[in-house]
Amino acid sequence: MNRFFRWLFRRDEPAAAAPQKDEIIPPRKGGVYPAYLSMWGGGSSPMNVATVYSCVKLICDSVASLPLRVMRMRDGIFVPDESSRLQYLLGTQPNETTSAYDFWFRVIQNVLLDGNAYILPVYNPVSMDIDRLVLADSKAVMHDTINDTYTFSDTVNGVSGTWTEDEVIHIKDLTLNDPKHGVSVLTFARVAMGIASSGDNSTLNQFANGGDVRGIVSNGTTTTGFGEYTDDQLVDAAADIDSRFRGGERIVSVPGDVQFKQISLSSVDMQFLESRKFAAVDICRFFRVPPTKVFADTSNNYKSVEMSNVDFLTSCLNPYLRRIESELLRKLFAPSLSVKRKVEFDREALYATDLESKVRYQSGLIQAGLSTLNELRIKENRPPVEGGDVVLVSANLKTIMQLINEENEQEPSDKEDGKPVRRPTHS
Repeated sequence: MNRFFRWLFRRDEPAAAAPQKDEIIPPRKGGVYPAYLSMWGGGSSPMNVATVYSCVKLICDSVASLPLRVMRMRDGIFVPDESSRLQYLLGTQPNETTSAYDFWFRVIQNVLLDGNAYILPVYNPVSMDIDRLVLADSKAVMHDTINDTYTFSDTVNGVSGTWTEDEVIHIKDLTLNDPKHGVSVLTFARVAMGIASSGDNSTLNQFANGGDVRGIVSNGTTTTGFGEYTDDQLVDAAADIDSRFRGGERIVSVPGDVQFKQISLSSVDMQFLESRKFAAVDICRFFRVPPTKVFADTSNNYKSVEMSNVDFLTSCLNPYLRRIESELLRKLFAPSLSVKRKVEFDREALYATDLESKVRYQSGLIQAGLSTLNELRIKENRPPVEGGDVVLVSANLKTIMQLINEENEQEPSDKEDGKPVRRPTHS
C-alpha cells in the first residue's frame, strides 16, 4: 500500500530533466555514450551520411584524376602547348603547396558543398605571367553583385583585397535568383539527408542499446479496495509516464499486474531498411550519380554497370568539366585568342582501368582512320614502330561508286551468240 501511495503522489516530484549534451546516459535509458559518436562520426554534418560522402568523394576524385591540358591551334588542329606556364600550373602544381590533383579535388568539393569555388590568379610583378593559382575559402570571399567585384579576406592563403569580375575564376553550381552566386546541392537535398541521418542515428541507438524497445511493466496484485483508479488519477499517471519517457527511460513500471506491453514499433514495422534504401537513392538523384557507383543498388549486372559509367560521365561529370573549361578559357586568355586556345580535360582517362573497353575504342579509331598505330602507342608511352604512321581503314569499307562498278562488271551479257536471251522474271 505504501508503494502505491508513493507512486500516486509522485507527480509532485520534479520531472526528469532532458539529458544534457555531454551527459552520459546509460543504454537502458536510451543513451549513447559520446565515445560512440566520436568513433563513428556522429553529428549534424552532411558528410556523415554515407551516401553523401560517397557521392561527393566520387565526383571530386573523378574530376581530379583527369589530366587538364592547355591546347593551341597549329595547322588547323589543337595540339598540347607544353611550353606554356599555364600547363604547369593547371596540370602539375597550381601553387607551392598544392598538387593539381588536390587542387581540383578541393575546387569540386567547394562547388558541391558551398555552391561556389573562387580561384585567384596571382601574377608575377616582374614578368607579368601568372605565378600561382590560389583557391580561396568560399566563406572568406564576398561577392558584390551590384559592382561585380570580389573581396577576399583569406588569411590562411594570404590573399586580401578587392578584384573585378574578370580577374577571378568563379566556378559555381546551380544558380537561382542571382545568376552570379551558386547554390550547393546540399541546400536542395536537406530533407533527404535529414531522413538518411535520422536512419543512421536510429541504427546507432538500436545497436548501442542492444535493440531494446519501449514498454510498461505493471503489477496487478494490489490491496483490495485500491485496485481501481479514478479518471483524474489515470490522467496524472499518464502525465508521469510521459515525463519519464521524455527523460530518456524506455522501461517504466506502474502498479498492476506484472506484465510487459511493447508500445514502440520495431524496425520491421517501420519498414526501416526500405526507408534507408530509398533515402540513399534519393540522395543519388540530387547529385546525379548512378546508385551503382555508390553501391546503393545491388540488383545490377555487367551491362548495367557499363551503362552507369556512360551515364555518370554524360549526366554528372561532363557539366562540371565544361563549366571549368569555359571559365578558364574566358578568364585566362584574351578574347582574340579564344579560337586559338583551348583548355580541356582528357575524358579518355576515365576508362584507363577498363582495359577491354579501351582496346575496343582504340581498335575503332584505327579502323575508322581517325588515328594511326603510332599515335596510340605514344599515348600508351610505347615507342613507335616502323610503318605505324600509315592511316589504315577497314577492308570491308567501300565507296558507293566502287559497288556500282563491281555490279556492272559482274552483270552477265544480255546476248548470247548474238541472240537476245529471255531471262526469267519473278513475281
